[in-house]
Amino acid sequence: MFYKLIFNAFFRFIDPERAHHLGMFVIRVLGATGLSGLLRSKSAHPVDAMGLHFDSPFGLAAGFDKNAVAIKALGDLGFSHVEVGTVTAIAQNGNDKPRLFRLIEDRALINRMGFNNEGAAAVARRIAKTRLRYGASLPVIGINIGKSRVVEVENAVDDYRTSARLLSPLADYIAVNVSSPNTPGLRSLQTTEALKPILEAVLAESAGKPVLVKIAPDLTDKEITEVAKLAKKLKLAGVIATNTTISRDGLNTSAAIVSEKGAGGLSGAPLKARSLEVLDLLKKTLDDDCVVISVGGVETAAEVLDRLRHGATLVQGYSGFIYEGPLWARKIRKGMN
Repeated sequence: MFYKLIFNAFFRFIDPERAHHLGMFVIRVLGATGLSGLLRSKSAHPVDAMGLHFDSPFGLAAGFDKNAVAIKALGDLGFSHVEVGTVTAIAQNGNDKPRLFRLIEDRALINRMGFNNEGAAAVARRIAKTRLRYGASLPVIGINIGKSRVVEVENAVDDYRTSARLLSPLADYIAVNVSSPNTPGLRSLQTTEALKPILEAVLAESAGKPVLVKIAPDLTDKEITEVAKLAKKLKLAGVIATNTTISRDGLNTSAAIVSEKGAGGLSGAPLKARSLEVLDLLKKTLDDDCVVISVGGVETAAEVLDRLRHGATLVQGYSGFIYEGPLWARKIRKGMN
């Protein structure tokens, strides 16, 4: 309740990206001073998957901690795993600002960030230092990798290979992102013909770490089934479903306001239904030992438990963090017990 009062009185009137950086600053301070450790909560429904131990099924999706600056503190706040990134082989500034927008009536976000990050080498160095400092007290660390904007689509394989080679030794798992709508041509890599050599390259550089692929909700059911079959064939550890959507259907926010925000990926509550549909579809195709991480519109402990009942191994959130505040993951843990 306290956070919602602050959000309504203050944060909602600040540029969303600026508010994000302010929130990250506070989280980093909590971590650096050790205060975040006072917020650590008990294990809730622990999960063993991909050879890793998760002290709850609920983690933080990629996009929040792009440069691995707050992993320890985010774990203390209740996330069993933190998916860093998206990281690209070549450092990049991302798209022009403004590039992050709230749709408060829909509890949603639109972003066209464009994979702004410091690059694979810099992120690898930071995670190495973080592991050295905090060791076993860290949450599970996933690293989400994407295509560098300056690299042409036809050269994407080597670009992903570079990121995997630099980051796999520091990751607990690697997520291959071919589904963001904010990098030109990226989603074309979701076709099985384009995706197969990328995944093979990442697997070859993965240092034995689990490799997953993250897909878009905008794929047709047939395309999703084809990706799932490819994941089985290549023996991937799993599929992350789903990324943001380019759809604007069924929103409560007026069409004029939505149009004014412009292009970008929509995340948050409006993705609930499609994310669940994709989860059900994947579970029909994948083997039981293939992990599905369900993402999209998850806000409550009841919704996390529902995704697990539908066959998800793990669940991730992002937009709910913006609307529910820093104790969101802790609240979900408590609700699951």
